[in-house]
Amino acid sequence: MKKTSTRLADGRELIYYDLRDDTVRDAVDRRPLERTVTTSEIRKDVLLGDAVAVASHRQGRTYHPPADQCPLCPSRGERLSEIPDSSYDVVVFENRFPSLAGDSGRCEVVCFTSDHDASFADLTEEQAGLVLDAWTDRTAELSHLPSVQQVFCFENRGAEIGVTLGHPHGQIYAYPFTTPRTALMLRSLAAHKKASGGENLFDAVVAREAAGERVVLATEHWVAFVPYAAHWPYEVHLYPRRRVPDLLGLDEAARTEFPQVYLELLRRFDRIFGEGEPPTPYIAAWHQAPFGALEEFDGVSRDDFALHLELFTIRRTSGKLKFLAGSESGMNVFINDVPPEAAAVRLREVASS
Repeated sequence: MKKTSTRLADGRELIYYDLRDDTVRDAVDRRPLERTVTTSEIRKDVLLGDAVAVASHRQGRTYHPPADQCPLCPSRGERLSEIPDSSYDVVVFENRFPSLAGDSGRCEVVCFTSDHDASFADLTEEQAGLVLDAWTDRTAELSHLPSVQQVFCFENRGAEIGVTLGHPHGQIYAYPFTTPRTALMLRSLAAHKKASGGENLFDAVVAREAAGERVVLATEHWVAFVPYAAHWPYEVHLYPRRRVPDLLGLDEAARTEFPQVYLELLRRFDRIFGEGEPPTPYIAAWHQAPFGALEEFDGVSRDDFALHLELFTIRRTSGKLKFLAGSESGMNVFINDVPPEAAAVRLREVASS
């Protein structure tokens, strides 16, 4: 992998990740952009103990542009975009309309390919491996920013999810705090460790699921399963078999095998609802341990956390979506119409091989 860092016309950082070491990236952003002004702030909800990012400047962000005006395609001729070069493998850049900025963290866009009409599932294993390298490199770099406590790499796919740009891309959020969902995991981890005399809860869950009926895909270094209490109609959790706290901890064997496993899962997701259906909308979310001390989570260290990816769709059946209505939105109690065991059967049935 070759990494080339440059700056856009308004001062934001842009990084090319290339498969070839001899690739030269010297294109200049020719757009007449003024420096980005953001209004992001973090407000704490004192009743719930969580945080809300208020970012009014995002109201003016680019919204469903036509394909010939896509800001994530390469710049060609007089058609200028966020990427100054005429081609690229993988690109990461600071979001022009960030939810988090400055002391409130950082937001980045990850473009998986220059092909506007592709999806992550269309990538080759080599290309998917390069994306993994980019996620890992950005996790390492962002973790050193003084305002950052947790790094979250994710992909929203599909208009049903709320995606406003059709080009295949994901995002990275660098939070200045431990997110509420991670905090819940850490509290459960601490409580189980104390009650069991030292057993790791992640290890226990993975061991149970890897030997059970909800396994979707299992290889030498990875295991994917539908969790016992899945929140979403079709939800898969992907774990490396060797527990590590973050992407930086993956060894070479797990990194080499990941593209094959992940691409297979994504392709199965597109087959869930049968031929002729539109692409399956999904969210793919990496869960990594926060950086820094974890004193508030009694007896738990970063190494107790287990890196994993959660992949789920909001489509519950053909033409129907799972909405977060009263129970989910009002009380955070999910109601799942698809039994996890049935979801696992379906995801095994649609294997591409």
